Amino acid sequence: MTLQEAIEARHSVRAYKDQPLADDVVKVLEERISDINRDGRLHIQLILNEKKAFQGPIARYGSFRNVSSYFVMAGKKADDLDEQIGYYGEHLVLLAQTLGLNTCWVGVSYSKIPGTYVLEADEKICCYIALGYGETQGVGHKIKTVEQVSNATDSTPSWFKKGVQAALLAPTAVNQQKFSFDYQGVENNTHKVRANKGFSMMGYTKIDLGIAKYHFEIGAGQENFVWV
Repeated sequence: MTLQEAIEARHSVRAYKDQPLADDVVKVLEERISDINRDGRLHIQLILNEKKAFQGPIARYGSFRNVSSYFVMAGKKADDLDEQIGYYGEHLVLLAQTLGLNTCWVGVSYSKIPGTYVLEADEKICCYIALGYGETQGVGHKIKTVEQVSNATDSTPSWFKKGVQAALLAPTAVNQQKFSFDYQGVENNTHKVRANKGFSMMGYTKIDLGIAKYHFEIGAGQENFVWV
């Protein structure tokens, strides 16, 4: 499965089989986490065989069942931490999809269980990502159009439109899709794209933007563009 195929196949899943992750899958995930933590200056942690975080009234409110593996999405406090968490967290989500796993970004419907993770004094947890073998593959949701979230026109490069289409398949909090992309032309043979976050009472728009930007990069498949 390619990353583009993973984008198209992946949906949020909240109910999982009572089945631990395979050892070879865990190895691949942990290796990628190590790389991401280095490149993104984050402190993401994979928690295995731990069910308390997704039990109790908060998790039941989120309709979670049989979650025993999850990513703790943490990093050093900074203005861009949420966007970094979204961007690099989606690397793990799509990797998990290619490995036959299912996932769900979780903003509030979990409990922080002492002793299951490690944080430095200047770090914080932004969210969790539930992980496992889903009882189903989830379902899609209504999404906005390319025109609603970008300045694409008939003269805009086709790769830009493909990037926006991929971004529209990105998971966002309560499917709010509060982001937009602007093609800003080309300079010195380098195309320029601006990604914008909108406002939402629900919050999480910075995380959502990071996720959408990674999807855009995959869909665009374009090396000579820069974010501005």
